[in-house]
Amino acid sequence: MRPEDLAMLRAPGTLALHDDLLLTDVAHPDLEADAYRGSLWRIPQDGPAVRFTHGDHDTAPQISPDGAWVAFLRASGGGKPQLHVMPTGGGEPRPITDLPLGAGAPVWAPDSRRIAFVARAPEPGRYGTEEGVGAAAEAPRRITGFRYRGDGIGFVMDRPQVLYVVNALADLPQPVALTDGRCGVEAPCWHGEHLLVSAPRGLDPESLNTDLYAVPAGGGEPIPVVRSDGSATLPAVLPDGHVLYLGTEFTGIHAVARATGLYRAPLAVDGDPATGTRLTEEESVDCEALPPVPVEDGALVAVRVRGAVELRLVPRDSAGAPLEKLPVVLGERASVKAFASYGGRTVAVVSSPEHPGQVVEAGRGAETGSEAGRPGHTAVPGGRVIADFCGPLPGTRPLREITATAPDGHPVHGWLAVPEGQGPHPVLLNVHGGPFHQHGWGFLDETQVYAAAGYAVVLPNPRGSAGYGQAHGQAVVGALGTVDADDVLALLDAALAEPECDPERVGVMGGSYGGFMTSWLAAHRGSRFKAAWSERAVNAWDSFTGSSDIGWFFAEAYCGPDAETQRAMSPLYHADRITLPFAVVHSEEDWRCPVEQAQRMFVALRRNGVPVEFLLFPGEGHELTRSGRPRHRLQRFEAVLEWWSRHLAP
Repeated sequence: MRPEDLAMLRAPGTLALHDDLLLTDVAHPDLEADAYRGSLWRIPQDGPAVRFTHGDHDTAPQISPDGAWVAFLRASGGGKPQLHVMPTGGGEPRPITDLPLGAGAPVWAPDSRRIAFVARAPEPGRYGTEEGVGAAAEAPRRITGFRYRGDGIGFVMDRPQVLYVVNALADLPQPVALTDGRCGVEAPCWHGEHLLVSAPRGLDPESLNTDLYAVPAGGGEPIPVVRSDGSATLPAVLPDGHVLYLGTEFTGIHAVARATGLYRAPLAVDGDPATGTRLTEEESVDCEALPPVPVEDGALVAVRVRGAVELRLVPRDSAGAPLEKLPVVLGERASVKAFASYGGRTVAVVSSPEHPGQVVEAGRGAETGSEAGRPGHTAVPGGRVIADFCGPLPGTRPLREITATAPDGHPVHGWLAVPEGQGPHPVLLNVHGGPFHQHGWGFLDETQVYAAAGYAVVLPNPRGSAGYGQAHGQAVVGALGTVDADDVLALLDAALAEPECDPERVGVMGGSYGGFMTSWLAAHRGSRFKAAWSERAVNAWDSFTGSSDIGWFFAEAYCGPDAETQRAMSPLYHADRITLPFAVVHSEEDWRCPVEQAQRMFVALRRNGVPVEFLLFPGEGHELTRSGRPRHRLQRFEAVLEWWSRHLAP
């Protein structure tokens, strides 16, 4: 895969299923327009997918319970996404909202008329709501709390997420706000004449704890209905009056590296809030942030497992069920990105190392042997591919699973992608972000671009990563730069033992936590590498505390409250040890790891005489590599390859 092949990445997103109607949104980067384009597509049970809408960027389809209507979001001409509705039989979409900052994904009411959604509601006079007053002329912001800004959003305290409901079939639809904006709410779900939402405890925007609240659909004060042991979100109401939701357990600020589980709780809007029962084991089951889907035998959830994101069934009578008690539905050695189920039929978007995402139907693989090889009907483990909007990408390489043993005996797991040709090839050690995240069996455009350019790519999941149990994720709390660094290097050594890898030409790179690890290894194990590419990194925990959107709790949760301990875990304060060529790469509007993290490291290295370069992307945030402007993503790939061609050439 070449950098310009970004334009070929067409991956389905949301799935909407009702009877035999299956819809998905498919988006792709448009390099010429420097924008993302996409439409809704209908996927029949047999035959090729058919385009359903023709907007500039249509997303988030949802089918009404009676099957008559489709609601979705449409962003036209670079504008904000607005809610639209059209008949399932086809026709002209009708705009339902015209909100200044756009609308969120629709959620149909049981009456198939009303739609709930959340949207950011700007304060009067801000964000273009006062004619002739631009952003630079607005009044100063009065900030009184920690949560005043969010990465990818900007300021949030003056545009909170508000719950709305609208009669989509009215002659003149008028969205009505149901919450007052004292705090943001999310994940609405209908429960009779109430809407369940996830919101901070006590409706206090400063709280790290989130609970479930019931908001009367006709208006009224939110009612607490489920009190969590840490967090509660993504509710799904059951016919028996209970609710399923995803949650974590923690106290105080210690909300990091906590496994997300599936919970069940009784629902009552006229009593004390209930406490949920955890249906999955805390240590072994860590659910991806995808809404649980109730099915006849229990509930479907996506679970992170050793680099995979598997669709698993949580049986109805579960209570603290460990991973091995949850049957796999789809996603072995793959990554489930979205899923839906209706009437016993289950479909999912499944990504593999060589494909960004295909729509797969579960449970029919054995029945479709005669269809194997037909376009759109390729057999896969647990099911069959029924839609592929991308097709085979040129030059993609498979992943080779590798293992190693750390100096203290701990097992380490990861992957190696090897270019075509005999080699030995130069090697890139690429560390993921998080740290409670994972490399794995899903498609990663970086791996494919680097492998196609001739580099062997090593992808480690050190201690601190997700998918190996909660204790594995917690292992670096208070110990960043210790066992995780040992694990990364142990897996690198295992890769370098392969004949295709050149141990004399090794570079290290990564973003966010991976940028931290890149900076850390450059300072402490720099002799192992020819050069480093440190991107959107945490370099100094002291200033991160006061500048990051999550710094006010995240730094202490991972490093502890002691200032000297935080400095000892900060690569910036070891910058005098760095001598190898070093690229500092950052985005101007990164509020997760703010640009001062890059500036301070660049100045320190420059003053020390290190051959350092600073690549700064305008207008981008922390998610540049995944959802930044298409041209910036292309330019970044070109810069990465140019850097390594200089420093890892034979």
